[in-house]
Amino acid sequence: MNASVRLAPHSPLRCTGAVVTPAGWVRGSISFDSRILHIEGQAIDQPAAEDTLLLPGFVDLHVHGGGGADVMAGQGAIDTMARTHARHGTTSLLATTMTAPRAQIEHALRDIGRAMREGTAPGARVLGVHLEGPFISSQRLGAQPAFARPATWEEVQALHALAPLRVITLAPEALGDATELQRWQAAGIVAQIGHSNATFEEGQAALQAGAKGFTHLFNAMSPLHHRQPGLVGLALAQAEFAEIIPDLLHVHPGAIQAALRAIPKLYAVTDATAGADMPDGNYLLGTQAVCKCAGGVRLADGTLAGSVLTMDQALRNLVALGLPLADAVRRVATYPAQFLGEADIGHLSPGARADVVQLSPALQVQRVWVGGQEVPLP
Repeated sequence: MNASVRLAPHSPLRCTGAVVTPAGWVRGSISFDSRILHIEGQAIDQPAAEDTLLLPGFVDLHVHGGGGADVMAGQGAIDTMARTHARHGTTSLLATTMTAPRAQIEHALRDIGRAMREGTAPGARVLGVHLEGPFISSQRLGAQPAFARPATWEEVQALHALAPLRVITLAPEALGDATELQRWQAAGIVAQIGHSNATFEEGQAALQAGAKGFTHLFNAMSPLHHRQPGLVGLALAQAEFAEIIPDLLHVHPGAIQAALRAIPKLYAVTDATAGADMPDGNYLLGTQAVCKCAGGVRLADGTLAGSVLTMDQALRNLVALGLPLADAVRRVATYPAQFLGEADIGHLSPGARADVVQLSPALQVQRVWVGGQEVPLP
């Protein structure tokens, strides 16, 4: 393979190893400045056991915090979270909010808007907001606080003006008029079904009206029963995209494997909270006290409350479940980028953004570049 694109020279970097490209693996080199310039080398079926691995930067569309910081806190929390997850290979993310009173959500969105304007270097690029609530079902809150309310275009517009809403988790039963989704689409907002007790038929109507994808598949949604297939059944039967948390706590490995067979572009999210990349102890998720211990994070009553997963560990977990590495890469990078309509990330191709992750043969992060700028690692 020998592909190139002409871009203005800026002392390009060159890394060698096994490079995963949309066409397959190449053993050779990748050159880049802010964008990828050349990928050169010999096509191979699989990397060798000793190969350094060069992958596209990971794309996390559902992350509440990390490094001790929680999105809802504002006051620079986004910067800390973005730096934390970049050290684990995430180069693009959606800052994800909690169900809360409107004033609290507005406070968080102002900080997200600031981070997007100013940048979070050296950290993951914030692509916008995943509004997880408040337009959800009070019957399927999961770890969300009890501030669920019906969706209104007025509130969506007001929040969208503070920071770009890219994804909104929606319970179909919280939407009075499905035609409202056309307004969301026109504004560039993706409605994603989740935190919902809707029936199969109600969810199907939302998909037909323009909803796309499912929030943390299996969790906080009507389950599969052979006579009442619910939203889980709908996703397995009809979804092209869905997000899943592969921390091996939120979803049994067997259920992940079933979803991988059923949903063509199932992709990983971390649903990470402030405790990600931090010691065990007590943290905040919005205004709620949570405890990180035994590899997870829980409310006082034992309810799982987000995760402490990072995307490099998500990749390792997917490979441990039996996925070929190239397929696992698509599920932590390519498919979430496609879901969001971001054409120049999630893959290593000439002309794409130089969001690059270098892993050891054991899938440990060695180096990370965001837009060609290297992220300092511990």
